Amino acid sequence: MKRVYLIKGLSCPNCSAKIEKGAGELNGVRASSVNLMKQTLSIESDAPAEFLLMEITGIVHKHEPDVEVSELNTDEHKSTGETESADECRILILRLVIGAVIFGIGIACAVFLKAPLYVEIVFLVVSYLVLGGDVVWRALVNILRGRVFDEHFLMSVSTIGAFVIGEYPEAVAVMLFYQVGELFQTLAVRRSARSISQLMDLRPDSATVLRNGEHIEVSPETVSIGEAIVVKPGEKIPLDGIVLEGDSMVDTRALTGESVPRTVRPGDTVLSGCVNQDGILTVKTTKAFRESTASKIVDLVENASSRKAKTENFITTFARYYTPVVVAMAAVLAILPPLVYGGDWTDWIRRGFVFLVVSCPCALVISIPLTFIGGIGAASKRGVLVKGGNFLEALNKVSIIVFDKTGTLTQGTFKVTGVFPASGFSEEQILEYAAQVEQFSSHPIAKSILAAYGKDADPSAVADCKELSGHGICALIGDKTVLAGNAKLMRNERIEFAESVMPGTKVYMAVNGQYAGCVVISDELKPDSKHAVAELKRLGVERIVMLTGDVDAAAKPVAEELRLDEYHAQLLPAQKVEMIERLDREKRKESKLAFIGDGINDAPVLARADIGIAMGGLGSDAAIEAADVVLMTDEPSKLVDAITVARRTRRIVVQNIAIAIGIKCAFLILGALGIAGMWEAVFGDVGVTIISVLNAMRIMKV
Repeated sequence: MKRVYLIKGLSCPNCSAKIEKGAGELNGVRASSVNLMKQTLSIESDAPAEFLLMEITGIVHKHEPDVEVSELNTDEHKSTGETESADECRILILRLVIGAVIFGIGIACAVFLKAPLYVEIVFLVVSYLVLGGDVVWRALVNILRGRVFDEHFLMSVSTIGAFVIGEYPEAVAVMLFYQVGELFQTLAVRRSARSISQLMDLRPDSATVLRNGEHIEVSPETVSIGEAIVVKPGEKIPLDGIVLEGDSMVDTRALTGESVPRTVRPGDTVLSGCVNQDGILTVKTTKAFRESTASKIVDLVENASSRKAKTENFITTFARYYTPVVVAMAAVLAILPPLVYGGDWTDWIRRGFVFLVVSCPCALVISIPLTFIGGIGAASKRGVLVKGGNFLEALNKVSIIVFDKTGTLTQGTFKVTGVFPASGFSEEQILEYAAQVEQFSSHPIAKSILAAYGKDADPSAVADCKELSGHGICALIGDKTVLAGNAKLMRNERIEFAESVMPGTKVYMAVNGQYAGCVVISDELKPDSKHAVAELKRLGVERIVMLTGDVDAAAKPVAEELRLDEYHAQLLPAQKVEMIERLDREKRKESKLAFIGDGINDAPVLARADIGIAMGGLGSDAAIEAADVVLMTDEPSKLVDAITVARRTRRIVVQNIAIAIGIKCAFLILGALGIAGMWEAVFGDVGVTIISVLNAMRIMKV
């Protein structure tokens, strides 16, 4: 059974990882996941509710004593959580200002007024208590609960130690800049949360439903499938549905990133979250509120942070072992040299405290999760939904991309692209004969011929129409016997004909045993397919493959025009899975294979690929369930955007790891050698943290 707990006030990525680990180790818990953006903890367990709540509260308070824990049954916390987070930021800023002013007065008394030392100490102690009283208190509480090695402990020991050895200004400065770093962390998390919460605006708070001839404003959750809702100009469409009445332009930017509005008319499908721009629409709902597109997108993006990348998991594990090791090294540095070689104890103790300050792993444990969260948010702004940091990271390693053909690289709609009459016949005659013969068929090819004919076919003109399985159709039109079908039909009937070399599906026509001409039907390429394939190759994708159930004659021209590396035609769904498995075995070690399809009939292949990518899958439950990444439009080029965002995210993660570890190692060595003091240590910790957080926040501007 899944239970969700609200952890109100949680803002620390490091603490959230520790809470997630602790909850996962409880007896009877099968899985645990903290969502920092939603401030929730999800648990899968059959243990009693009271037991779980008590144990989870204990775990949370062990790491964050001031955080409130409650079982979550509604979504009401979403608006209040943001307000409380803003209040906490204002309080922290006020404390920083007051503490900094008192600190400045203390320094001024010593430097400019030449006041006695005790006056300076009084001001500095008061400033320290304002700035760091909560840090010291939390360190003491954590020690009593058996949790020693954390950032609160490091800051408390190093700053109190600095007071003991007489470095009063440095002690307060360390705490001041540590709290500045905490403020930047909180603001960064809030900014990420806000970018996610902006998606909440996709879900309107009300819907106008038609009941008993009256317009009634109700909550969208109460609207049933099949009811009619009215959407006025400027309003968001609250639920997915089909337009019954009205013509309008619909802004889909929030869902798809498309800047050009779409025109909708009666019979068209509209999705929740889109904005109705000009006309009044009456819409028959086809999905409940929870199942509508906007709700699914919001849940998808919100829960994406619970699927962590390998880098995030590594950093969490690294920090767990790193902190105790550096504390032990600091103790050895402070005690061993003066014992063995003699010398000034104060100097070595100061070096140990410098070592402690510099060693705090905040820069890594804060900036890395923030970067992945920001990357997921940046992708969503481009119309790409990534289900987790693990998939965002995997997109960096794609070496083989496999495309479905129909509806992915091509429009999925057939169109007559050529009519080639034989001698004695005209194009109009050929189209008329073809339309009359095909009017009783619902096949896409038949529909495309009727659309090209542009008139209503006369059913009474056709007699004795019969289908010739695997070959075509034979019909009697007036006193003429008309054949329409493939080349096999012509050969079987011993009709001499010129086989067309045009790309596409061919329908050969014969009248009274004489070849009359050929109609060519093609599935047109999407406008950006060629650009998408070229860009993917430019990005370094090694192989681009197309799989299709179409015949080779229809697949080959598409593959050649797009310059694909290979294609495979006439595949059944099971054969597509087999082909994916073969390609998977051939891929480079440690690389990934991605499959991109329309998300409706490709669910088995989407699930089998390393990364399943559904395109145009907004209205498709199969797409959202089976795929790891969802492209919210029918544009293959969105895949280029997805890989671009993933690579930028990866670059920033690597930069932050290099910055944090590189600068910290340098300052640890300088501190151990006595070259770096407390001020340099402050930069080695807080300065690096701020740089890393600001660097992480750059991904949100992609």
